[in-house]
Amino acid sequence: MTPSAVLFDCDGVVVDSEGIAFSLLGQELADAGLPLDTAGMERLFLGGTVAGLYEKARGLGADLPADWVDGFYQRLYAKLRQGVPLVPGITAVVARLSAAGIPMAIGSNGSDEKMAITLGQHPAIRDAFAGHLYSGQTLGCPKPAPDLYLHAARQLGVDPARAVVIEDSATGARAARAAGMRCFGYAPHGGDALAEQGAILFGDMADLPGLLGL
Repeated sequence: MTPSAVLFDCDGVVVDSEGIAFSLLGQELADAGLPLDTAGMERLFLGGTVAGLYEKARGLGADLPADWVDGFYQRLYAKLRQGVPLVPGITAVVARLSAAGIPMAIGSNGSDEKMAITLGQHPAIRDAFAGHLYSGQTLGCPKPAPDLYLHAARQLGVDPARAVVIEDSATGARAARAAGMRCFGYAPHGGDALAEQGAILFGDMADLPGLLGL
């Protein structure tokens, strides 16, 4: 069934920013007495918000200062401004959807400023979403709540049941499921947590148009 709209997560699905973020985070958590490898950070924090990460890390014993969230954002933004690549194959996917006339939106737990930095480096991709870039932080409804994706579908004027979500985190897949939307989980390195939330796994963006019936 070809969807009426496709809703993308941003980090790790459209822009390949998560390696940069986890590198910085790993360094700062180690300095705060909570050393974690990338797999551990992904398991604990992937798909969440930095504020939620802060609370969870503090609960695990990280000695992070009260103003850490704002400071981390600024240090992360500085790193991201140095250059963020696109996820391999996403340009072709977006072009295929555009050619088919299927509306698209991005629903991210990242901030509007973060999306402006990362997607701003790739204006052709940014512009393909025609201004439909939505932040769960700005709207006050970050994933795993379904509201972010429901809002995106509403703004595109489509029935949520006819929308499809593309995610790379269990948190996002859970939001899609709660919104009553099919979810395809981008998992080039394995995605058991995505599958547990009902996502249909794929490991190569080149496979996505076929999965969407294009």
